[in-house]
Amino acid sequence: MDFEALFARDVLAGLSSTPKSLPTKYIYDDAGSQLFERIMQLPEYYLTRTEHDILDQNKADIINEFGVEQCNLIELGAGNGTKTKVLLDQLMQQSQQFTYVPIDISGAAIADLTEWLVKEIPDLPVEGLVKEYFEGLAWVRNHTKCKNVVLFLGSNIGNFPPKAQNEFLQGLWLSLKPDDLVMIGFDLKKPYYLIQQAYDDNAGITREFNFNLLKRINSELGGEFNLDAFEYYAAYNPMAGANESYLYSVKDQLVYVDALQSHFRFEPWEPIHTEYSYKFSIKQVEQLARDNRFRVVKHFEDKNHYFVDSIWEVRKP
Repeated sequence: MDFEALFARDVLAGLSSTPKSLPTKYIYDDAGSQLFERIMQLPEYYLTRTEHDILDQNKADIINEFGVEQCNLIELGAGNGTKTKVLLDQLMQQSQQFTYVPIDISGAAIADLTEWLVKEIPDLPVEGLVKEYFEGLAWVRNHTKCKNVVLFLGSNIGNFPPKAQNEFLQGLWLSLKPDDLVMIGFDLKKPYYLIQQAYDDNAGITREFNFNLLKRINSELGGEFNLDAFEYYAAYNPMAGANESYLYSVKDQLVYVDALQSHFRFEPWEPIHTEYSYKFSIKQVEQLARDNRFRVVKHFEDKNHYFVDSIWEVRKP
């Protein structure tokens, strides 16, 4: 199934469900990726700078955990690669034999990242892939036999609800070989107001980021969403342990989507769920590893215990 057909299928399913929802991953086209770059610069958005500090302060120890043999350093959802460059520089300094394989569904993000790395680290071997995550991992598996180290940074795992977290990790385990490694970023539980501010910034960039879903439906599927008839809402749910984001209709309306040949009814104040941002305890991180047949190798945390990058090893019989 091609991307447009998959997008159309998921939009039809999401807008036909009760309650309505749209998959977060579709925010990240080229425009969405650029908006997220702006979000990462915001003072309220602690995640990026906190994780960058973890990588910078522990880079030698992290590389040592990767091992000495030749490897593929695979990054899922690479974005602009700013944080990862800390590790790439360290790998180059230690003369580690590796190929950097960023995987992203945004062709512009991969092109920009590759061009930037050619200038910043001209001797770095790069194989950028514009693919879905598991499609990209399958490509790597079919083209090389060396050890894989997979990076899934930025607390992207938190965008999945619990069932999908396990499904993703099971798919990751199936895609890798025994003794391959993954390093996953987890945003840790902390005072709720810090979390809420990170997802509802004063400049309104996160609002615009979420509205990119409706803009894509309009431009790619012939949708007729009136953006002025929707509002953005985000709040931390302590029972679920997640910040939840919504676009809600401010009036009774009927929205037509041409590619789906369908109208969708919205009642006043009816929400569309757009994003989960789950937060974790260290105990939950370790349970996720055990449940999905990984062994925790080491945790790297910041001084405030806001965030952890956790290295896991693939365990197979």
